[in-house]
Amino acid sequence: MRQFLKDIVVEAGRMALAYRGRLGQMRVDKKSVKDLVTDADRIIEKFLRKEIGKRYPEHGILGEEEGEKAGKEYRWLIDPIDGTTSFVHGQPFFGVSIGLEKSGEPVLGAVSLPAMGELYEAQKGGGAYCNGKAIGVSQCSSLAESVMATSVGCIGQEAEIDNMNYLGAVKGHIISMRNFGSAAMHLCYVACGRLEGYWQVDIKPYDVAAGILLVTEAGGKYSDFSGGMSKFYKQVLTTNGRIHEDMIKILGSCT
Repeated sequence: MRQFLKDIVVEAGRMALAYRGRLGQMRVDKKSVKDLVTDADRIIEKFLRKEIGKRYPEHGILGEEEGEKAGKEYRWLIDPIDGTTSFVHGQPFFGVSIGLEKSGEPVLGAVSLPAMGELYEAQKGGGAYCNGKAIGVSQCSSLAESVMATSVGCIGQEAEIDNMNYLGAVKGHIISMRNFGSAAMHLCYVACGRLEGYWQVDIKPYDVAAGILLVTEAGGKYSDFSGGMSKFYKQVLTTNGRIHEDMIKILGSCT
């Protein structure tokens, strides 16, 4: 399964890059005020569903664009282009994210960041890798020296949960903030030590299924803002583990 996952995520990343070269010819729609979808999102998800269906017809699939297909034991979680707004604006901050669950537990994950030339992979109990080389989380143990990431697309009157309170609470405790607009990229960067942590509110399973496995297999930690392990992803906190409890105290003070 791991080689199959690698093959399809690499091909999907190649497709995304090819479509980005034709942005002016591409249809772009709005699913909501701040949520875009393109022809590339739809076509890439159809490709991935077709390939998975041919190889593993009994498996379930949850995708951002076409919803859920029920299956037995295994479920694939697909975000065909995570960071569509960046993609549409010609920015490199997007990726293809695919996770695989067995009986509800993550067992495989892969993220292609095609504009960066990076492929991230993780297997439960098998470590995390970027372009075939083992990766690990940052060794920083001081929140004051940490670079954190979050996304602010959910801020505003359209949002079910507003991230602004959390952003305001965290910013005074860290050295710097990043917002690439892609949960998959943020999680890859935590896994390889470029960020000390990433938090987000009200996110979808297909956005983070692969990335959370990458972080934990790279030696990091995942929880909700209270330190629990909710799978509903209303709250996602990933860190290098060394600053995790400090982040829980700050984020927990806002709830």
